Amino acid sequence: MEKLVLDGRIHPAHIEKTVDQARQDVEKTIVEEGERAAFDAGVSGIHPEVIKKLGRLKYRTSYGQNQLAHAVEVAQLAGVIAAELGADVGLCKAGGLLHDLGKAMDHEVEGTHAAIGAEFARRHGVNARVVNTIASHHHEVDQESVEAVIVEAADAISGARPGARRESLEQYIKRVRGLEEIANSFEGVQQSFALQAGREIRVIVTPENIDDLAATRLARDVAKKIEEGMQYPGQIKVTVIRETRAIDYAR
Repeated sequence: MEKLVLDGRIHPAHIEKTVDQARQDVEKTIVEEGERAAFDAGVSGIHPEVIKKLGRLKYRTSYGQNQLAHAVEVAQLAGVIAAELGADVGLCKAGGLLHDLGKAMDHEVEGTHAAIGAEFARRHGVNARVVNTIASHHHEVDQESVEAVIVEAADAISGARPGARRESLEQYIKRVRGLEEIANSFEGVQQSFALQAGREIRVIVTPENIDDLAATRLARDVAKKIEEGMQYPGQIKVTVIRETRAIDYAR
Protein backbone atom coordinates (compact mmCIF):
# COMPACT_ATOMS: atom_id res chain seq x y z
CA MET A 1 0.00 0.00 0.00
CA GLU A 2 2.79 2.43 0.88
CA LYS A 3 4.53 1.78 -2.43
CA LEU A 4 1.31 2.33 -4.39
CA VAL A 5 0.54 5.57 -2.58
CA LEU A 6 4.07 6.89 -3.04
CA ASP A 7 4.10 5.91 -6.72
CA GLY A 8 0.68 7.42 -7.39
CA ARG A 9 -0.19 5.06 -10.26
CA ILE A 10 -3.29 3.35 -8.88
CA HIS A 11 -4.56 1.14 -11.68
CA PRO A 12 -5.14 -2.67 -11.88
CA ALA A 13 -2.04 -3.63 -13.86
CA HIS A 14 0.30 -1.65 -11.63
CA ILE A 15 -1.42 -2.95 -8.47
CA GLU A 16 -0.90 -6.56 -9.59
CA LYS A 17 2.74 -5.89 -10.40
CA THR A 18 3.35 -4.21 -7.03
CA VAL A 19 1.60 -6.98 -5.09
CA ASP A 20 3.64 -9.62 -6.93
CA GLN A 21 6.87 -7.74 -6.17
CA ALA A 22 5.91 -7.37 -2.51
CA ARG A 23 5.21 -11.11 -2.32
CA GLN A 24 8.64 -11.89 -3.81
CA ASP A 25 10.28 -9.51 -1.33
CA VAL A 26 8.57 -11.23 1.60
CA GLU A 27 9.58 -14.69 0.33
CA LYS A 28 13.17 -13.51 0.02
CA THR A 29 13.09 -12.06 3.54
CA ILE A 30 11.67 -15.33 4.91
CA VAL A 31 14.55 -17.35 3.44
CA GLU A 32 17.13 -14.84 4.67
CA GLU A 33 15.68 -14.84 8.18
CA GLY A 34 15.58 -18.65 8.27
CA GLU A 35 19.23 -18.83 7.21
CA ARG A 36 20.21 -16.17 9.75
CA ALA A 37 18.40 -18.03 12.52
CA ALA A 38 20.17 -21.29 11.65
CA PHE A 39 23.53 -19.46 11.64
CA ASP A 40 22.83 -17.75 14.98
CA ALA A 41 21.78 -21.06 16.51
CA GLY A 42 24.85 -22.85 15.14
CA VAL A 43 22.85 -25.42 13.18
CA SER A 44 23.90 -26.45 9.68
CA GLY A 45 22.74 -28.86 6.97
CA ILE A 46 19.04 -27.98 7.18
CA HIS A 47 16.89 -28.67 4.11
CA PRO A 48 16.02 -25.44 2.19
CA GLU A 49 12.27 -26.09 2.60
CA VAL A 50 12.71 -26.39 6.36
CA ILE A 51 14.71 -23.14 6.35
CA LYS A 52 11.87 -21.45 4.48
CA LYS A 53 9.26 -22.63 6.99
CA LEU A 54 11.52 -21.61 9.86
CA GLY A 55 11.85 -18.10 8.42
CA ARG A 56 8.06 -17.72 8.45
CA LEU A 57 8.20 -17.68 12.25
CA LYS A 58 9.55 -14.11 11.97
CA TYR A 59 5.92 -13.12 11.38
CA ARG A 60 4.47 -15.23 14.21
CA THR A 61 4.22 -14.24 17.88
CA SER A 62 2.92 -15.97 20.98
CA TYR A 63 1.80 -13.63 23.77
CA GLY A 64 4.05 -10.95 22.28
CA GLN A 65 7.15 -13.18 22.01
CA ASN A 66 8.55 -13.41 18.48
CA GLN A 67 8.67 -17.10 17.59
CA LEU A 68 11.80 -16.99 15.44
CA ALA A 69 13.77 -15.22 18.17
CA HIS A 70 12.30 -17.73 20.64
CA ALA A 71 13.48 -20.65 18.46
CA VAL A 72 17.04 -19.30 18.35
CA GLU A 73 16.99 -18.65 22.08
CA VAL A 74 15.79 -22.19 22.83
CA ALA A 75 18.52 -23.62 20.59
CA GLN A 76 21.19 -21.62 22.42
CA LEU A 77 19.85 -22.50 25.87
CA ALA A 78 19.55 -26.18 24.95
CA GLY A 79 23.13 -26.17 23.66
CA VAL A 80 24.42 -24.70 26.94
CA ILE A 81 22.47 -27.21 29.06
CA ALA A 82 23.60 -30.11 26.87
CA ALA A 83 27.24 -29.05 27.20
CA GLU A 84 26.91 -28.96 30.99
CA LEU A 85 25.28 -32.40 31.13
CA GLY A 86 27.45 -34.10 28.52
CA ALA A 87 24.56 -34.60 26.08
CA ASP A 88 24.62 -34.17 22.29
CA VAL A 89 24.99 -30.41 21.82
CA GLY A 90 24.31 -30.46 18.07
CA LEU A 91 21.13 -32.49 18.50
CA CYS A 92 19.87 -30.16 21.23
CA LYS A 93 20.56 -27.06 19.14
CA ALA A 94 18.75 -28.52 16.11
CA GLY A 95 15.82 -29.67 18.24
CA GLY A 96 15.59 -26.31 19.95
CA LEU A 97 15.71 -24.38 16.69
CA LEU A 98 13.01 -26.51 15.03
CA HIS A 99 10.80 -27.36 18.03
CA ASP A 100 8.07 -24.85 17.06
CA LEU A 101 8.38 -25.34 13.29
CA GLY A 102 4.75 -26.39 13.12
CA LYS A 103 3.61 -22.93 14.22
CA ALA A 104 4.50 -21.73 10.73
CA MET A 105 1.86 -24.12 9.36
CA ASP A 106 -0.75 -24.80 12.07
CA HIS A 107 -3.17 -22.28 10.51
CA GLU A 108 -3.04 -24.28 7.25
CA VAL A 109 -2.90 -27.90 8.47
CA GLU A 110 -5.11 -29.71 10.98
CA GLY A 111 -3.33 -30.82 14.15
CA THR A 112 -1.06 -29.58 16.92
CA HIS A 113 2.04 -27.57 16.04
CA ALA A 114 4.29 -30.27 17.56
CA ALA A 115 2.83 -33.03 15.38
CA ILE A 116 2.74 -30.85 12.25
CA GLY A 117 6.33 -29.70 12.68
CA ALA A 118 7.63 -33.20 13.40
CA GLU A 119 5.93 -34.64 10.31
CA PHE A 120 7.24 -31.84 8.07
CA ALA A 121 10.78 -32.28 9.43
CA ARG A 122 10.63 -36.06 8.96
CA ARG A 123 9.54 -35.66 5.32
CA HIS A 124 12.55 -33.43 4.66
CA GLY A 125 15.20 -35.71 6.05
CA VAL A 126 15.70 -34.28 9.54
CA ASN A 127 17.39 -36.66 11.99
CA ALA A 128 14.86 -39.02 13.62
CA ARG A 129 16.02 -38.03 17.12
CA VAL A 130 15.45 -34.37 16.29
CA VAL A 131 12.01 -35.26 14.92
CA ASN A 132 11.15 -36.94 18.23
CA THR A 133 12.36 -33.86 20.08
CA ILE A 134 9.95 -31.71 18.05
CA ALA A 135 7.03 -34.13 18.44
CA SER A 136 7.49 -34.67 22.19
CA HIS A 137 8.17 -31.18 23.54
CA HIS A 138 4.56 -30.98 24.77
CA HIS A 139 4.42 -34.69 25.73
CA GLU A 140 2.11 -35.64 22.89
CA VAL A 141 4.44 -38.59 22.25
CA ASP A 142 7.06 -40.21 24.47
CA GLN A 143 10.47 -38.55 24.73
CA GLU A 144 13.11 -40.98 23.47
CA SER A 145 16.29 -39.20 24.57
CA VAL A 146 17.73 -36.92 27.22
CA GLU A 147 18.13 -34.32 24.46
CA ALA A 148 14.34 -34.19 24.06
CA VAL A 149 14.01 -33.45 27.78
CA ILE A 150 16.67 -30.73 27.53
CA VAL A 151 14.87 -29.01 24.64
CA GLU A 152 11.60 -29.10 26.61
CA ALA A 153 13.37 -27.47 29.57
CA ALA A 154 14.99 -24.83 27.35
CA ASP A 155 11.60 -24.07 25.78
CA ALA A 156 10.09 -23.55 29.23
CA ILE A 157 12.97 -21.29 30.29
CA SER A 158 12.70 -19.13 27.17
CA GLY A 159 8.94 -18.76 27.46
CA ALA A 160 8.86 -18.15 31.22
CA ARG A 161 11.81 -15.79 31.68
CA PRO A 162 10.92 -12.26 32.83
CA GLY A 163 9.99 -10.01 29.91
CA ALA A 164 9.64 -12.81 27.38
CA ARG A 165 5.88 -12.57 27.12
CA ARG A 166 3.43 -9.78 27.71
CA GLU A 167 0.74 -11.91 29.30
CA SER A 168 0.27 -11.14 33.00
CA LEU A 169 -0.60 -13.66 35.70
CA GLU A 170 -4.09 -12.19 35.90
CA GLN A 171 -4.68 -12.71 32.18
CA TYR A 172 -3.38 -16.28 32.39
CA ILE A 173 -5.68 -17.14 35.30
CA LYS A 174 -8.60 -15.48 33.54
CA ARG A 175 -8.05 -17.59 30.41
CA VAL A 176 -7.76 -20.84 32.37
CA ARG A 177 -10.88 -20.06 34.42
CA GLY A 178 -12.70 -19.10 31.23
CA LEU A 179 -11.99 -22.53 29.75
CA GLU A 180 -13.26 -24.28 32.87
CA GLU A 181 -16.38 -22.10 33.05
CA ILE A 182 -17.25 -22.93 29.45
CA ALA A 183 -16.95 -26.66 30.14
CA ASN A 184 -18.87 -26.42 33.42
CA SER A 185 -21.75 -24.64 31.69
CA PHE A 186 -22.83 -27.87 29.99
CA GLU A 187 -25.37 -30.16 31.65
CA GLY A 188 -23.95 -33.37 33.07
CA VAL A 189 -20.44 -31.99 33.67
CA GLN A 190 -19.14 -32.83 37.12
CA GLN A 191 -15.74 -31.10 37.04
CA SER A 192 -13.31 -29.65 34.51
CA PHE A 193 -9.60 -28.90 34.65
CA ALA A 194 -7.51 -26.74 32.31
CA LEU A 195 -4.03 -28.25 31.80
CA GLN A 196 -0.76 -27.42 30.03
CA ALA A 197 -1.14 -23.64 30.37
CA GLY A 198 -4.61 -23.80 28.81
CA ARG A 199 -3.66 -26.04 25.89
CA GLU A 200 -5.97 -28.82 27.11
CA ILE A 201 -9.26 -28.98 29.01
CA ARG A 202 -10.31 -32.26 30.65
CA VAL A 203 -14.01 -32.59 31.37
CA ILE A 204 -15.26 -35.16 33.87
CA VAL A 205 -18.94 -36.02 33.42
CA THR A 206 -21.54 -37.79 35.55
CA PRO A 207 -21.92 -41.25 33.97
CA GLU A 208 -25.58 -41.52 34.98
CA ASN A 209 -26.41 -38.41 32.92
CA ILE A 210 -23.97 -38.71 30.00
CA ASP A 211 -23.62 -41.90 27.96
CA ASP A 212 -20.77 -42.73 25.56
CA LEU A 213 -22.46 -41.13 22.55
CA ALA A 214 -23.32 -37.98 24.52
CA ALA A 215 -19.69 -37.76 25.72
CA THR A 216 -18.47 -37.62 22.13
CA ARG A 217 -21.06 -34.98 21.31
CA LEU A 218 -20.13 -33.00 24.43
CA ALA A 219 -16.44 -32.86 23.42
CA ARG A 220 -17.44 -31.40 20.06
CA ASP A 221 -19.86 -28.89 21.63
CA VAL A 222 -17.30 -27.70 24.20
CA ALA A 223 -14.66 -27.25 21.48
CA LYS A 224 -17.12 -25.26 19.35
CA LYS A 225 -18.09 -23.00 22.25
CA ILE A 226 -14.40 -22.34 23.03
CA GLU A 227 -13.80 -21.39 19.39
CA GLU A 228 -16.73 -18.97 19.47
CA GLY A 229 -16.08 -17.41 22.87
CA MET A 230 -12.32 -17.22 23.37
CA GLN A 231 -9.19 -15.96 21.66
CA TYR A 232 -6.11 -18.15 22.01
CA PRO A 233 -2.96 -19.12 20.08
CA GLY A 234 -2.65 -22.60 18.61
CA GLN A 235 -5.01 -25.44 19.46
CA ILE A 236 -6.88 -26.52 22.61
CA LYS A 237 -7.52 -30.22 23.16
CA VAL A 238 -10.87 -31.15 24.73
CA THR A 239 -10.96 -34.49 26.55
CA VAL A 240 -14.22 -35.80 28.02
CA ILE A 241 -13.81 -38.49 30.69
CA ARG A 242 -16.71 -40.76 31.59
CA GLU A 243 -15.97 -43.27 34.31
CA THR A 244 -18.34 -45.91 35.65
CA ARG A 245 -17.75 -47.91 38.81
CA ALA A 246 -19.59 -50.97 40.05
CA ILE A 247 -19.42 -51.39 43.84
CA ASP A 248 -20.74 -54.21 46.02
CA TYR A 249 -19.94 -55.57 49.46
CA ALA A 250 -19.27 -59.10 50.66
CA ARG A 251 -20.84 -59.62 54.07
